[in-house]
Formats: sequence, structure tokens, C-alpha cells
Amino acid sequence: MMPQFSTLACASPDATTSPIQPTMELKPKPWLLVGLGNPGKKYQGTRHNVGFEMIDTIAEAEGISISSVKFKALFGKGFIGHVPVMLAKPQTFMNASGESIGSIVSYYKIPLKQVLVVFDDMDLPLAKLRLLPKGGHGGHNGMRSVIDHFKGSRDFPRLRIGIGRPPGKVDSVNFVLQSFNRQEREELDFTFQKGLEAVRILLLEGFDRSATFVNSAKPMEKFR
Repeated sequence: MMPQFSTLACASPDATTSPIQPTMELKPKPWLLVGLGNPGKKYQGTRHNVGFEMIDTIAEAEGISISSVKFKALFGKGFIGHVPVMLAKPQTFMNASGESIGSIVSYYKIPLKQVLVVFDDMDLPLAKLRLLPKGGHGGHNGMRSVIDHFKGSRDFPRLRIGIGRPPGKVDSVNFVLQSFNRQEREELDFTFQKGLEAVRILLLEGFDRSATFVNSAKPMEKFR
């Protein structure tokens, strides 16, 4: 069974004292963490699916099952520290990602500032991360769909994962559906671990601290 989230907790009155009104303690509101990608074995491990892989990394590290199918997505609930989270991998195919994400946000009434969308970005060098508080779709069809289903709002955080530019005359559509070579995969494995730490900082310490960690951190020596 998935964890059930509650926004309020009541403190029990102390039986040794006179009756008092229960105190109401606000609990953290859930975050929605979404990775963009294409479903099916055909697309596993491709450049366009690094968003899915980031969510898989988070799920494994935090012990969250995302095997349920809800809102046209692989979906799960759990916690990162004391913060409740929902993880989702839309199964609508990339260009209709917003259909799934919009339904989740609407059903759970999640503030857009607590929706983190993770996706691939050709404008960043391979394995480079960038955390931003808002922005456009940058030509990414998955993000275009998300923004459309958020009624045009761009005010939600996003974690961009660099996949680099296609070499030579390789078509960009074909490029994003290619798999990574061994060296690229090694760099990405480090990137996913860094992304995991960034998400933990985001939820537990706030956006600014996480953005500083992601956007200012120096690369590991082996990748320089």
C-alpha cells in the first residue's frame, strides 16, 4: 500500500493536566517529482529518457515503489526525510507528458512551486545539471506539453540534465533516441547521484541551497 499523506497532526492532551485544546501542527506539503521520457524497452537507456532514470535513482535510494499505474504514469508515494513525495514517470510518450502531470497536480492540488520536472537538455554539455526555478520549454516537446497543461504557467522548478549536441550532421530527433556509450554512462551515473543529493537538499533545505549545490559545484576530478 502507498503511504497516506496528512497535512495536520493533533497532539494528544496530557492526561495529568487539565483538559486542553489539541494543538495543530502543520506537516510539510507533498512534492511531486516527475521525470520525462518515453515508455517501453525500445527507449530504455536513451538520451531522451534521462528524466526517467533520475526518478528511478531517487526511488531506489529512498525505498519508494513506483510500480503502480495511476494518472497514465508509473506512480508512487513515499518520503525523503520528513517530506512526503510523489514520484511519477508519465507513460503517455514524451510529447503528451503534460496530460499525465496535469492530472496529478489537479487531483492532489499541488502548488506548482512544489512540482519538480526532470528532463534531458541538448543545450547543456553531457552530464551537466542545471536547476532553475522557472522558465520556458526551450523547444523541448515534453516541457511544452507540461506548460500547456499548467494553463501556460512556467513558474515551476525544473532540473535539466545535459545530453550534449548531436555530432556532425546527425539529426536531433535520431540523436535523442540513441543510447549512451560506456564513458558517457559512467559520467551519467555520477550525475544521477549528484541529482539525488540536489533533490534531497531542495526538499529539506530549500531551493536556493539546492541551486547553489547544483549550479556552482565543481565537477569531480576524474571528469575534468
